[in-house]
Amino acid sequence: MSREPVRAAARLGLDDNIVTAMLFQNLRDEIDATLARDPAARSRLEVVLCYPGFQALLYFRAAHWLWERRFYLLGRFVSHVGRVLTGIEIHPGARIGRRLFIDHGMGVVIGETAEIGDDCTLYHGVTLGGTRPSREQGGQKRHPTIGNDVIVGSGAQVLGPFRVGDGARIGAASVVLKEVPDGATMVGNPAHQVGRRAASEAMPPVFEPYGISGEIPDPIARPLAALLDEVAALRARVAEVERESDAPKTAEPTVEPLRSRVARANP
Repeated sequence: MSREPVRAAARLGLDDNIVTAMLFQNLRDEIDATLARDPAARSRLEVVLCYPGFQALLYFRAAHWLWERRFYLLGRFVSHVGRVLTGIEIHPGARIGRRLFIDHGMGVVIGETAEIGDDCTLYHGVTLGGTRPSREQGGQKRHPTIGNDVIVGSGAQVLGPFRVGDGARIGAASVVLKEVPDGATMVGNPAHQVGRRAASEAMPPVFEPYGISGEIPDPIARPLAALLDEVAALRARVAEVERESDAPKTAEPTVEPLRSRVARANP
């Protein structure tokens, strides 16, 4: 009797055990990521029962598994159930890395061709969407690719098929329409770069809630400071002109007429 079927069954059982172990390890990592980034989280059980961001990821993992096996309608239905229960909409076709933390979560939308790296953080109201969607774009890359260790602040909109670099910070309510370099901080509508963190392998990245750090300049204070500097320069110039006008005037030397000089030269 051939032992090949027995060996195949053993390999299949081993593969199933590996997949199950990896699944539980990923879930444990996501729970630990929530505990590390949210001081309000007190226990793993609280994260599992009370955090919609973690629950939305559970629905997404199931929906994505179905989507990858071409059960498109069932995958969309599971995704829709997750949206109804958590307020977070993640298309089953999206690709999400490890240890994603979705804080609060209400109103988060992640599109079909969006990709998210490891150790990222999204706050409520974030949209990873496309621009000018149409039927002709079906099957094409329409949504952004988010690198590793990226923080996207609440209400930010990242729209288009471009890359947001590793370690980038997207400020709250920003509208990002073009590629973001590694380590850049983007604010405004449309978003513009206001700083860039140097990549350092010696120091691990520091978590910055809502993507805000003390290094971000105030977008209102900067033009006000420039106006104050200009006013100070104008005041100094006005004072200089006033001093010149108040100074005693000296008699200007008279220019001798040409005819008199010619007469003296030729007596």
